[in-house]
Amino acid sequence: MELVVDGNCFVAGRMQKCCVGIEGGKIVKIAKVLEGEKVLNFGNKLVLPAAIDGHVHFREPGMTDKEDFASGSEAALCGGVTCVLEMPNTRPSTTTVASIREKKKAASAKSLVDFGLFAGVKPGMDVEALAKEAAAFKLYMGSTTGDLLVPDILEVKKELARIARTGKVLAVHAEDENLRRKDPENDLEGHLRNRPNECETTAIKTIRNAYRGDRLHICHVSARQSLFEVKGRTGLTCEVTPHHLLFDTTSRLGALIKVNPPIRRREDRQALFQALKGGSIDMVASDHAPHLLEEKEDDFEYALTGTPGVETLVPLMLQLVRENHLAIDLVIRMLCERPGEIYGLPKGRIAAGYDADLIVVDMLAGEYIKADKLHSKCGWTAYEDMPAIFPKAVFLRGELMVENRSRVGERKGRDIVGST
Repeated sequence: MELVVDGNCFVAGRMQKCCVGIEGGKIVKIAKVLEGEKVLNFGNKLVLPAAIDGHVHFREPGMTDKEDFASGSEAALCGGVTCVLEMPNTRPSTTTVASIREKKKAASAKSLVDFGLFAGVKPGMDVEALAKEAAAFKLYMGSTTGDLLVPDILEVKKELARIARTGKVLAVHAEDENLRRKDPENDLEGHLRNRPNECETTAIKTIRNAYRGDRLHICHVSARQSLFEVKGRTGLTCEVTPHHLLFDTTSRLGALIKVNPPIRRREDRQALFQALKGGSIDMVASDHAPHLLEEKEDDFEYALTGTPGVETLVPLMLQLVRENHLAIDLVIRMLCERPGEIYGLPKGRIAAGYDADLIVVDMLAGEYIKADKLHSKCGWTAYEDMPAIFPKAVFLRGELMVENRSRVGERKGRDIVGST
């Protein structure tokens, strides 16, 4: 055995004291006692699957002053995320084979974590060719950063039918552009009035009724009414973000949490949290969307939408476990197992045959989030001074990559499409 990791491991749905045997980057054996060329004993610390963040914007190409694959992947890694799925609304947008290969080239040269790239949906795209390169497809029904807005899905009816035949996931930013208002907005309430709950709920109904594929995924569900549209639907999965779970319009953070879909009212946030606890949400993703601080400090109406979060995703959720708001098995389900299942990845579980992507956690060693300790190029966080639990060690495919919040391993990230 090349490497043995000994600790209090999350295996088969529960914590148990055991050893994880690793060879060639894969988990090959789990037993009470194992011998190996190298043994790392973490005592009673928790050994958990590393997270898969199914929704990040690393801004490369075209906006690398905010983030790129090097800085974004380091932030992910230090937060306990070893695989990211990156969105297509870059400059240029990722809608052609040439553009996705160019982005893949950049990511392969820089990324510290494994990655998959989304292809954006637009009229006239070469679906079949893109399906060979992309991890999944992304449809923007509402306006946000970039130029991929499709306000009427009849414009891409043919493309959606072809996507369904590829068997790839179709992920959707569900906001009905026709219901969006464009009134002046000076605060979070104003932004919400322009993008009310029915914007999201109507869009979910529209795409659910129009799409004939069996792998439809609704991104960043935020409105309480939307929960009725996604719960228990065969072939439909959904995600929530930490910012929609933890913030509402009473927050004083202003444009720092100006996002699309918007931060909503307390009753929406509480409904999302209860749905998460009840298991009707499939996964939690960061929707990491960094902008420079000066772009967020502009007048509220003109401040750009999006907030960073890939490095704080796992630590915030572990803190909710520590505070007894969420069970640890549920958090692992949402951060690790379900993203792996939805996107068909050999990640997210401590089980034989899976990638040896692990994090080591001391649940008693909490700290407060500080922007100057994070790794995103944007240099700020909406979660400043909030309590969190960061991993003490992070392994990517059996290699120790992070120890005590500092990177120790060499670049190892690779494209999940075509990897074994």
